[in-house]
Order: sequence, then structure tokens, then C-alpha cells
Amino acid sequence: MTSSHAPRRERPWLMRTYSGHSTARASNELYRSNLAKGQTGLSIAFDLPTQTGYDPDHVMARGEIGKVGVPVTHLGHMSQLMDGIAPDAMNTSMTINATAPWLLGLYIAHAQNAGVAPAALRGTTQNDIVKEYLSRGTYIFGPEASRRLITDVVAYCSQHVPLWNPINVCSYHLQEAGATPTQEIAYALATAIDVLDAVRDSGKVPPERFDATVGSISFFVNSGIRFIEEVCKVRAFTQMWDEICARRYGVTDPKMRRFRYGVQVNSLGLTEAQPENNVARITLEALGVTLSKRARTRSLQLPAWNEALGLPRPWDQQWSLRIQQVLAHETDLLEYPDIFDGSVVVEGRTAELVAAAQAELDDVLELGGAFAAIDELKRRLVASHTERMRQIESGDLTVVGVNDFTETAPSPLDGDEAILRVDPELEAELLADLEQWRGARDPNRVVAALDDLRVAASGDVNIMGPTIEAAHAGVTTGEWAQALREVFGEYRAPTGLGGTGAGNAGLSAVAERCAAMAGGPPRVLVAKPGLDGHSNGAEQIAVAARNAGMEVVYEGIRLTPEHIAATARDEDVDVVGLSILSGSHLELVPAVLACLAGEGVTAPVVVGGIIPPGDHETLRDAGVAAVYTPKDYELSAIMADIADLVEQSRARSA
Repeated sequence: MTSSHAPRRERPWLMRTYSGHSTARASNELYRSNLAKGQTGLSIAFDLPTQTGYDPDHVMARGEIGKVGVPVTHLGHMSQLMDGIAPDAMNTSMTINATAPWLLGLYIAHAQNAGVAPAALRGTTQNDIVKEYLSRGTYIFGPEASRRLITDVVAYCSQHVPLWNPINVCSYHLQEAGATPTQEIAYALATAIDVLDAVRDSGKVPPERFDATVGSISFFVNSGIRFIEEVCKVRAFTQMWDEICARRYGVTDPKMRRFRYGVQVNSLGLTEAQPENNVARITLEALGVTLSKRARTRSLQLPAWNEALGLPRPWDQQWSLRIQQVLAHETDLLEYPDIFDGSVVVEGRTAELVAAAQAELDDVLELGGAFAAIDELKRRLVASHTERMRQIESGDLTVVGVNDFTETAPSPLDGDEAILRVDPELEAELLADLEQWRGARDPNRVVAALDDLRVAASGDVNIMGPTIEAAHAGVTTGEWAQALREVFGEYRAPTGLGGTGAGNAGLSAVAERCAAMAGGPPRVLVAKPGLDGHSNGAEQIAVAARNAGMEVVYEGIRLTPEHIAATARDEDVDVVGLSILSGSHLELVPAVLACLAGEGVTAPVVVGGIIPPGDHETLRDAGVAAVYTPKDYELSAIMADIADLVEQSRARSA
């Protein structure tokens, strides 16, 4: 017997695509196009200079402008970015961390110029610096200063922008850096506790508003391919956060204890080999955070099928949006209560994750909390990622199309036009724009605004008021960040390379070769030029080289070509390995090669990262000895290649 009444459908989650590139105007066109196709929220990707507090004319910005997101240097760019999109009618998520107060300040200033009060704004600033230290690398200031800035944003929003999520505690990049589900839950919750403790202890939020402040904290979660386990993970997150809010902070309203989270599904598992398989992966990963009603995500953004190749095109983003729309509007997913309640498997695995994550969380809190334990957490993540890479190389972990089922027919999706390329002339346009902007503003107002900013940072005044005034005064991203650098200094995060375990049989064989080499074991410099902070690949190469018997020089992220060349000279290295995932390889690699030549360094150079096939020959023609991309997962084979290069180079110079 069938019912005559259709089941009541729940409202779907916010649907976003993570996007931004080239210029504010070009990104605005993309946003308006995506919204017209049914996207219901914005998720803004900023370029690396914006994320790390540099103007386009800074030496660190060269080659990076507009590559992995949109450059926003001043209030004019924010106005261009949001042109035609009503601030009080849009839910805007901004993936921004070290410069989060500044970008929120620009957004508020833009809204005020449009006649919209801050209290009407809805959206999110990611504003989670811990995961930047651990995985993504767009930090500027040290832990104490960064926690102070986060606290100021939370306190300001509590009073003036109550509908805004001032921090989106981000477990997403922890999984990308190799975190197990247990580590992902524990480290994210530890960060949230650290921040809320700091807000409570600051006195900047009155007790009567603290429960609502707790309720404004949101999370940004990864969803991997093991979607049953992912269902259990978000159910565990939901249960543990509710208990933390009740027991640690005394929040009595269940709504304020709700685990409010958004998702981007896993990019780590997307493959360059047979990239069409990524569509199935993305769909399954979306199920992991939508199937369980009690633990369903409130917003979802899906990467594109070609994310592992380079910047996706608008059509690629549309494909990912359509996956969400089919799931929400064509299936019966939203018509039923939680289908996992009472499931022996799901409830059992959830309980296991809760117990393991609670033990890991307790351990982190005993270490002093997430901010104090950065070095140890980084070491643990590098070790976890090393184990994952070992499993892929050994075949213990199957990745379809990569280490198994590798036979394939030619793909009709392949070709030079499969990804979006940023016009190299963009940099000159942004430099001209910056000069014009600086020339048109009131210099006295700029100086006064920056002075007030420094005073606030040096004392206990909330940073947001002076930041919003600086935005209205015409201050630029680089000027805002530089003023705070003068007060707080800069920070170098740990690399996490110590104590990561032994290698495999393949690496041991290379180690035997290296030990017997005339002239001693090879010295390898692993370096990351530019602003790309995704260091996972570089760290795994450094670990593998060490386990292959090589002496490794690795100084972390954000190095200039000049610095890399000087290090190669001073350390007398045999090989220089460059890691670039930001799309800036055609600018930065030739710059490094020129600097090496200027220092008289003749060591061969190898390059790894997200490098489209069409660029491989260009790099080789420039003098690069070998190019590696994510499809080259066999670290022992890469190490054997490096040993070959060393032997050949030493033979030539003998």
C-alpha cells in the first residue's frame, strides 16, 4: 500500500563552488554565472599574495598573482568582486586565514558603502591559523599574535556581525596533510577549544553573549573516499562538539551546541592519472556528509574533475554543481529521517572514533593545546602522510588508475584546453592598478589609519575597528599586513620531518647505492619557491630522500629564487628539487635557474608539482632535468632517478 502524500523534503544545504582567479572583475563574472546556474552561496578563493599579505609589487608576489584565486589588494577590488551581488542577500564564505581580519574589514567596508549594515551580513571567514601551520602554509604571524587576531574577529562579530561565522575551524587540510579520522577530529576540536578559551579569557565578549558566540563557531570538514567511515566521522564530530559545548562552556541551548559545518570533499585523493575517475570519487565523497540527517553538512562545495591538473574551467565547476543538484533535487535523500539511526555498523564505528578522538584530544590538551603543540602535531601529520604514501607505493592501498587498473582508453576530456590558464599579462595590469589606486587616495588618511592600526595591535584594542577604517582610507593588503608585521614579527612553522619512520625496500636499495658513491652520499636541496604553502609533497620527498641515504636540506616554504640559489651554493648540493603547486612554475623555475647560474651552481634541477603536460617540455628546454607530477607516486623510483642524476653529474665534473 502506498501513501497518497509525498514525503516532506528538507531544505538542501548551501551549494557552493570554490572559485576565484585572474582579477576581481573576471571572478565577479564567474560568480554571477555560477549563481545563475543555481549555486546558492559564494566561496571565494584568494590568490597567494592576498592570503599572505603582499601587494602585487612585492618581490614575493612575482609569478603568483591570480593563480590559485582572486587578487584583492584594496577596497576597489572588493567592490569589483561583489559587483551586482547584494551583500545582505548573499552568504559568502572566504577561505582566508592570516589576513582574515583584513578581508572581513574590506567586506564590511564594501557593504557599508552599499548601504548595508554589518549586522545584516551572513557568511564565514575561515580564520583558522593552526591548520595553516600544520598543512597549508599561508600563515604570517606566530601562534600568540595569530590567536589574538582570531579572538578580535570573534569578539567583533559577536557584537557587530552576529549572523557571521567568525572562524571556520578547518579539519579539511588536516586530512589533506595525511590526518587519520581520529587526528582530524581531535586536532580540529583542540583548535576550537583553544580559540573559545582565549575569547572567554579575553573579556572582550560579555558573559551574556558567550553562548551565542559558541554557537557562531563553525567547522570546515573534509570528506574522503571511505564514505561509510566519513559518515561515522561527522556523527562523532557532532556528538563530541555537543558534549564540549555543554560540559566545558556550560551552553544549555541545544541550538548553540549544534555542530555547524561545511564541506569540501577530498582533493588529496583526486588523481592526475585517469582524472575522469574523479567524478565518481567526488560523488561518493558528497554522500559521506549528506546521507546522515543528524550530521548533515550545512554547505557543500565540490572540486572539479580536473582539480589535480590545474585550474578548473567554468564548465568543470558547473559539472560539480550539477552533482549536488542531482543529489538534492532528484534523489529522495532529503525525504527521510536519519537512515543510520540504529545501525550496528555505523553506531559501532562512531563510538570507536569518539573514544579514539577523545584520547587524542586529551593528549593534545595535556600538551598545552593546539597552539602550543604545533611542532608535535606537525610531526604526527607528516608521519601519517608518510604511512599513506607507503601504502600506495606498496599496493596496500588501492588507487584506481594509479597503482591498479591502469590500462585505459584515450580520454576525450584530455587536451591543452582541459584547464584554465591565467594570462601572464595580468601581473602588469595589477601593478598599474595598484599605482593608480595609491595615487588617488588621501595620503594623510592612510598614514593615520596605519598608525591607529599599529597602536591597536601593540595594545589591547580590538583590531577590527582600525582595520575597517583602514579599508575605507584606501590602505592596501600589503600595507595592512606590513603594519602588523612591524608589531608582531613573522613566523616560520616547523617542517615536521623528525622521527617519521623507516623507508621501504626500494628506498633501502637506493640507500645502499648512495652509501657506496664516490664522493659520499648525495646532498639534496628540497625547496619551495614563491608563496605556495602546500608542503605535503615536498615533505614526503624530503623524508624519502633521507630514507634513501641522502643528506637533505629543507628549509620549509616561501623562499625566493635568490635564497634557494645561495643555499644551493653554500650547502654544495648535488641536486636541487623544486616543489610548486600554485601554477607559478613557468615564472619561478626559470628565475631559480637564472639565480643558480649566477651563483655558479651546476647541480641538476628537478621539479615536482601540479604541472600540466604541455609545460613539461618548456621546463626541460629551460634546463630542468626531470619533471614529476602527482601521478609519480613511487617515491623509491624518484629517488633512484635522483641517484642516477648525481652519478651522471659527478662523472661529468670528474
